[in-house]
Amino acid sequence: MRFVVKLGTSTLAHATGRLNIQRVEMLCKVLSDLKNAGHEIIMVSSGAIGMGVGKLLLKERPTDIPTKQAAAAVGQCELMYTYDRLFSTYNHTVAQILLTNEDIEIEKRRHNFENTLMRLLELGALPIINENDTIATEEIVIGDNDTLAAVVAKSARADLLILLTDIDGLCTADPHKDPNAKMLHVVEKITPEIEAMVGGAGSALGTGGMLTKLHAAQIATQAGIDMVITNGDRPEDLYGIVNGQSIGTRFLAGEQS
Repeated sequence: MRFVVKLGTSTLAHATGRLNIQRVEMLCKVLSDLKNAGHEIIMVSSGAIGMGVGKLLLKERPTDIPTKQAAAAVGQCELMYTYDRLFSTYNHTVAQILLTNEDIEIEKRRHNFENTLMRLLELGALPIINENDTIATEEIVIGDNDTLAAVVAKSARADLLILLTDIDGLCTADPHKDPNAKMLHVVEKITPEIEAMVGGAGSALGTGGMLTKLHAAQIATQAGIDMVITNGDRPEDLYGIVNGQSIGTRFLAGEQS
């Protein structure tokens, strides 16, 4: 199986912005084991700005573009150093790809990206993709690695897209605010009623929300790719998800309205 896994800031870092060492180490161990089992894996990793905030000892996530770009430049170095060190422990080679919106929208550049991505997979490497936050000011404002992950999954002709976040799945209400919120295990079609359930931004260090995940689900499912939203607190759940177990919320491939 070829799958894309998107790691959100809340999965990678503590609220302080500092790396969640135990969780990231477990994620890399599980992903390495899945790769050893023969799966092709592509990572889309958030966290550059959030980790840069911690590395620079800033008190909070910056709101101005130059400081966001500076934090991204610092944080991206730490992210890739960490991934390279951890995956090397299990004899896997990582590759960094930084994208802007133009790399996806302009046909020639997208074609070059897809060729590089496929060749990396053929060579047995583990591509790690992020938005080029240091220069892509518009993408920083959007901050939408969920959509990026869906576009990457489509470009890679993946079998599955997994979004790791800070909740167990798509719920009828925000589980952080409503204790009566119920999780939906399967979504066959994204309806206006489902869209009405979600909205707003995510954690203080991240910028995504459930609405961007629904958008990602639309892109993925229209491309014939199942998508799963689940909690990044439990990296070992990736085994079950890849094997088709009912974990998190699974959006089934098929035409969306």
